[in-house]
Amino acid sequence: MSQKKLFLVVIAVSTVSFLLHHGGHLNWTMAAFLRCSTLHSHPSPGLKPKHTNVVFLKTHKTASTTMQNLLFRFAERNNLTVALPVQACGHQFCYPSSFTSHFVHPHTLPPHIVTSHMRFNKAELQRLMPNDTIYVTILREPSSMFESLFSYYNQYCQSFKRVPNGSLEAFLDEPWRYYRSEEKFSMYAHNTMTFDLGGDKDRPARDKTYAQAFVAEVERVFSLVMIAEYFDESLVLLRHLLSWDLDDILYVKLNMRTSSSKQSLTPGLSAKIRQWNSLDVRLYDRFNASLWRQLSALGLACVAKEVQLLRRAQEKLMRTCFGGSTPLLRSASQIKNKELRPWQPSGKVDIVGYDLPGNLSRGLSSSTRELCLKLIMPEIQYTQVLLRSQSLRYRRNYQFRLGSTGANNPLHPQALDQDQGPPSPYGLIREPRIK
Repeated sequence: MSQKKLFLVVIAVSTVSFLLHHGGHLNWTMAAFLRCSTLHSHPSPGLKPKHTNVVFLKTHKTASTTMQNLLFRFAERNNLTVALPVQACGHQFCYPSSFTSHFVHPHTLPPHIVTSHMRFNKAELQRLMPNDTIYVTILREPSSMFESLFSYYNQYCQSFKRVPNGSLEAFLDEPWRYYRSEEKFSMYAHNTMTFDLGGDKDRPARDKTYAQAFVAEVERVFSLVMIAEYFDESLVLLRHLLSWDLDDILYVKLNMRTSSSKQSLTPGLSAKIRQWNSLDVRLYDRFNASLWRQLSALGLACVAKEVQLLRRAQEKLMRTCFGGSTPLLRSASQIKNKELRPWQPSGKVDIVGYDLPGNLSRGLSSSTRELCLKLIMPEIQYTQVLLRSQSLRYRRNYQFRLGSTGANNPLHPQALDQDQGPPSPYGLIREPRIK
C-alpha cells in the first residue's frame, strides 16, 4: 500500500472513531459538512475564486431591492465598481427607456456589477461588460406581484389612476377600458416582468410562437433566474454559481409595505391577474420549474441545510446590529436617521424600513457599524452613497494616472472646466462633479 493510500485510511478510521466517540456532542454544521460535499461556509484552498462580473436585472416588486443591497455590499467589500446611472436618470438607468451604456455614470466605468433598474438590452450590456459576465434576474408569482404593482404605482401609472376608487377588481373586470399601452408608465399595468426583460408586453396571448421564443432567449442569456417566493433557496444557487462565501449572501428584507397597504386576493381575482399577464405567467412557470430542477441537482437535503446555515448566520448578524433583537419595522416618520428612511410612492402606501438602536456604537467597531447601516439602507440613499465613494476613487485614480505631467497637460484637473469631471475612457457623456 502506498504512503498516500495509507494516510487516507488512517484519516478515515480517525474520523469514524471521532464521530462515534463525540457523536452526541458534534454540532449539526460539521455533520452537514460531512454529508454534503458542496456545503461550506467559507472558501478553502482549491475552490474557485469568487466570480465578480455580474449583471443582476432588477425587476419590479420582486424582492429585487433586497438583492441589490446584497450586491452593493459585496462590491464595497471586494473593492469592485458598480455601474450607476448618470444624474439625469436618477437612481435607475433612465427606465423605462431601453438600456444604453450612455446611461452609465462615467465615474463608475468600467464596471464589475450592474444592478440598478433598467429595461434589459443584451447588446448594450455585452458592449459594457466583460465576456465572462454572469447574468442573473428574479421573478415573482404574477398575481401577488401585480397586486403590489397596483398598490405601489397607483398614483404614477395612468392605467391604474383612472380606475374609479382605485379598485383592483374594477381594473381586472375591464382592463382594456383603463389600459393605454402608449403611456409612459403603462409597463406597470401589463406583463411588467416581460417588459423589464426587454420583451413585448403587449404581444397577444394567442401568439404562442413569440412567447416560446422569448422565454427560450431568457433561458439562454440568464444563468440563474431566482424566484422571490424561494429567495433563500435561490441564494444558495447563486452562491454556488458565483463561488461566494456564506457571508456574501446575508440580507435584511427591504422596501416592504405594511399589511394595511396590501390587498388579499381571492382565487378568482388571482385567475384574472394571471389571464391579463399571460406572458409573465409563462415566464414565471417556466423558471419556477427550472429553479427546482437546479435545486434537485444540488441535492434538496443539502440545500435545506445550507438554507439553515444562512438563516442562523443572519440571526447572529441581527443580534449584532440590533442589540440582541430582531429589527423592528418602522414607518418612515418614525425613523430618526434620514439615510434610512425609505421612499414613499404615495400617501396611500406605507413603505416601512428600519432604524439602528441609539446605543449601537458602544462595543462595535466602525466597520461593523457601517455594515449594519448599509444592511438596512434604502435603495436611493445607498445609490447616492456609492456614487460619491466611487467618484472619489475615480478622481484619485485619474490624478494618479496624470502623475507629474503637470498643469500644462490639457487633461490635468486644473486645466479642466471646474464644473466637469475627467473625461470617461468610454467616450460617454461627461458628468458634472458631485458637490
